[in-house]
Amino acid sequence: MEDIFVSSDSMRHIWHISEDLQNSLTETSRWRIISRPHAWRPPTDVYETDNAIIVRVEVAGMRETEFTISLVGRNLTIRGIRQDTSERRAYHQMEIPFGEFSTEFELPYMINSNNVDAIYHDGFLLITLPITQPKHISVEDK
Repeated sequence: MEDIFVSSDSMRHIWHISEDLQNSLTETSRWRIISRPHAWRPPTDVYETDNAIIVRVEVAGMRETEFTISLVGRNLTIRGIRQDTSERRAYHQMEIPFGEFSTEFELPYMINSNNVDAIYHDGFLLITLPITQPKHISVEDK
């Protein structure tokens, strides 16, 4: 049995190819090949306060409109493309990455998505994710 999944978005193309093989001894081998264009991962801090999870991404040289942030359940994904100048250069050393970047992680708590805040200032993207507070339900005696 062979399943091929192809999905793409405006930022990158992801090809998922999955093949399941099964022999007569009921042993299962699974093959999964994922091919992605080169993407770098910016330095990212994730920490918690009393009522929020804070994500701080160091990615200088961008504008607010160049980020794509998505929150699906407890999965947060931050993507973007940092453009290099078109000026031709002969590098002696090159350590600053350019091009597509992506960072993804699973948050430890459910988030109140209506109050998420993202600010980009001085080369840092700061995302504040308010933690959903448990709802207390009282039980009445009849």
